[in-house]
Amino acid sequence: MEYQKYIEGRKAVITCKNVCKEFDIRDRKQAGSFRVIDDLSLSIYENEFVVLFGPGECGKTSAINILSGLDRPTAGSVFQGDTQITRPGIERGVVYQSIALFPWLTVMGNVEFGPKARGIDRTQSRKRAQELINLVGLQGFENAFPISLSGGMRQRVGIARAYANDPEVLFMDEPFGALDAQTRYMMEEEILRIYEHEKRTVVFVTNNIEEAVFLADRIILLKSCPTSVKQEYIIDLERPRSYTAPRFLEIRQKITRDMDKAL
Repeated sequence: MEYQKYIEGRKAVITCKNVCKEFDIRDRKQAGSFRVIDDLSLSIYENEFVVLFGPGECGKTSAINILSGLDRPTAGSVFQGDTQITRPGIERGVVYQSIALFPWLTVMGNVEFGPKARGIDRTQSRKRAQELINLVGLQGFENAFPISLSGGMRQRVGIARAYANDPEVLFMDEPFGALDAQTRYMMEEEILRIYEHEKRTVVFVTNNIEEAVFLADRIILLKSCPTSVKQEYIIDLERPRSYTAPRFLEIRQKITRDMDKAL
């Protein structure tokens, strides 16, 4: 499918314009700056599942931190709708690779933490938290603490907690990277099920090509550091997808070839 046809009638929810990011380098041997992102421009559209894909250490995490408002660009700007993003906000949820739950809170306590902190009525926040716990398949574990849960279960809690604030966009930074292969496959299917239910825009970061093709409506291939957009791909495969389907393998091979050129 052509890009212009794909975006026809879609509303851009995140727009990134000419973003650059540099970090200061200060040690005994040298001083200066290191450019991680160079002239990054892209748009994320309503209700789509976008994967930012690229080689390791290319700047994907720096890009998602800027897109979500967790960091500021050195140059350029990012907008959510017509509002410039300059800081974190509940309109944008983030799920990390490292599972950052509050260890002293139960599953229920973690999921309802955000709404309670915002002053949402306790009955309402508890009801929404229970809906999300059920959605991620953790009913019966409401009173369990994170230490007693498996890695996949803890990541489900993180996803439920991110959705609890009703963000317009959910950013996921290699959320399954630390999981074993079997759990990772299961979580890929789970996140698609949740995505189909919630119908929120998802921006997902990975350096795993199979995961990218399995999940995405659109893949944005990033160049090696300093990163910018190398290529975009509309993944016109029906779901559920098979890793061994001929068209899946064809898309995988094409993106792999293009990624090699991006190094």
